[in-house]
Amino acid sequence: MKILILNGPNLSLVGEREPSIYGGVGLKAACDAWAEEFSPAIIQSIFSNHEGELIDALHKCGFDHDGIILNPGGYTHTSVALRDAVAAIRTPVIEVHISNPSSRESFRHVSLISPVARGTISGLGLMGYRLAIQWLLAQEQG
Repeated sequence: MKILILNGPNLSLVGEREPSIYGGVGLKAACDAWAEEFSPAIIQSIFSNHEGELIDALHKCGFDHDGIILNPGGYTHTSVALRDAVAAIRTPVIEVHISNPSSRESFRHVSLISPVARGTISGLGLMGYRLAIQWLLAQEQG
């Protein structure tokens, strides 16, 4: 099983930025730990602050991976192009947010990604990623 964890803008700073919202554990370290923990599944993680790089990763992995976990960060609420890329691929995409966007500022309440994602997990901290991995692995087992 091949899973991509795709993280958008500012998520490389999780563990350092706004720990009251995002926690004090680094997301990069957590992704590395999940890759080891859930072996023999192949779990790759990409962090990018650039919309086009996120779209390129979706295009590249969206037809040969078994699952994609996407935290689009701020692009959740603004990127029609990212939404269209998710809609265009075959691989199921689980949208994950560390915080609960619905409990934050009003401009965060609408996700352009949710309508085209297989599911959405938000507000559970880094545990949301783990739950998404576990769900994807369960799909393989039938």
